[in-house]
Amino acid sequence: MKCHNFPNRLATVGVLIAASYCSVYNHIFVGAFGAVRYGPARGWSGSQPSRARASRLRSAASPPDLRLFSPSKINLFLRIIRKRPDNFHELGSLFQTTAFGDVLEFTALPEGSERDTMECDMPGVPVDGRNLVLRALVLMREKTGVSGRYFHVNLIKKVPAQGGLGGGSGNAATAMFGANELLGRPATPEQMVEWSGELGSDITFFLSRGSAYCTGRGEILTPVPPFAEPGTGVCIVKPAGGLSTPEVFRALDYSKLSATDPEELLGRFREEGVMTGWENYVNDLEAPAFSVMPALADLKEELVAAGFDRVLMSGSGSSIFCIGKPSEGDTFFERFGARKDVDVFPTYFINRG
Repeated sequence: MKCHNFPNRLATVGVLIAASYCSVYNHIFVGAFGAVRYGPARGWSGSQPSRARASRLRSAASPPDLRLFSPSKINLFLRIIRKRPDNFHELGSLFQTTAFGDVLEFTALPEGSERDTMECDMPGVPVDGRNLVLRALVLMREKTGVSGRYFHVNLIKKVPAQGGLGGGSGNAATAMFGANELLGRPATPEQMVEWSGELGSDITFFLSRGSAYCTGRGEILTPVPPFAEPGTGVCIVKPAGGLSTPEVFRALDYSKLSATDPEELLGRFREEGVMTGWENYVNDLEAPAFSVMPALADLKEELVAAGFDRVLMSGSGSSIFCIGKPSEGDTFFERFGARKDVDVFPTYFINRG
């Protein structure tokens, strides 16, 4: 197990240094008006070294053309309404971004390159066409009609897979935004929102300002004001094992779904904020996730007993988020820090200004 002091770490990554983390986020969150750029894009004309040598030179001396932060998300509530004829599920969910996330570095490849390339520092993450980042770059070229421009992406990965935190979806949205910047902004924000649904259900959310009520299969976005002050503490606890979303849905018992209207839940969050009653923290995927991974139910009980204000599984799991602070203070982190079966990511809510 590791207890990660993530916000402090990210504040020291390259040019992400700033007086406060939130000021950094306002500049580099997907859709920000002032993306961090390292000078003009290179590689479109003139004599260029080979791609292999160019990669070595980049890593040795040259900064990337663009560096963007890719946040994770939690679901403050998640209601499954029904299974649709197309086998997707109709849902109503309140999404919120957090300061726990990844970083994507983009560099324009030399003229004459024939494909995008990618590297990632997290073992097991695919760096070929299976990765949503590369698929997002292909999509942007197809939709904008801009051809012949390719990129190398360095994904500095922190968000774990199969955690219900939207790491891959956030990366895809960030790649769409980054490509649009480096291609000269041929697409409008509205067009990118429309196109994002072709890649996945949650990607649209990551093109928002960070708080949104999502319906349909997750791709229909209604922006909402933040329900907590920026900087509100949230602790994400991820067990060593992950959960496959299809497996969790296969275990779903439709007769045990919550009967609460998600619009009512949204109204309560609007009125009361994140300190709304425990009964409003609903996730219809918790029960099937706990049946697939019984130890996850035990972990949630431990976190509730630790004295956090609110505790809920995010998405289809296996991460559990805890709002507020544990009653035992630093002792909680020391105690969980001695364990090998979980990772703990202390973080906080953020929104793009």
